[in-house]
Amino acid sequence: MTPTKKKSDVPRCGLCGKTGNLIRTECCGNWICDDEGGYVLFSYARNSCHRNHRRLTLCGHHFSEEHEGEWQTCAECRSDFEPEMVAWYGTNEYNFEKMPDPPSYEPTRCSKCGVVIRLGTDGYSRSRDEFWCEKCAAVEMRKRLRQRGA
Repeated sequence: MTPTKKKSDVPRCGLCGKTGNLIRTECCGNWICDDEGGYVLFSYARNSCHRNHRRLTLCGHHFSEEHEGEWQTCAECRSDFEPEMVAWYGTNEYNFEKMPDPPSYEPTRCSKCGVVIRLGTDGYSRSRDEFWCEKCAAVEMRKRLRQRGA
């Protein structure tokens, strides 16, 4: 008779808890779903634990950029993004470990209408130093296309 594994001995994805089809992350060595192959290009879906951790965390960024030291204290990682995005990449649900001291920041507002834009989760467009919410971006794009005669 073979001993049965205790539930806690079974590897599980550190993000969603699933126990099948797992690999270890290259960046931090945690168990995660081996599900990146199911991602549909340009869908912007956030249904892949592996892809979300690799692309939407400072841990994944730090590893891919080959920065030295730990991601939680990396000055290069902090300078690579706006403070709002550093805070989001360091504390979102795709992290195994949250950044202990995310930077403070003023909310990003649409340069046209003033609505708050959450850079990590909302749709927006950027033109130079301006951020436009989805609604204002659509109006601006139509205006620019009319000016070009398209």
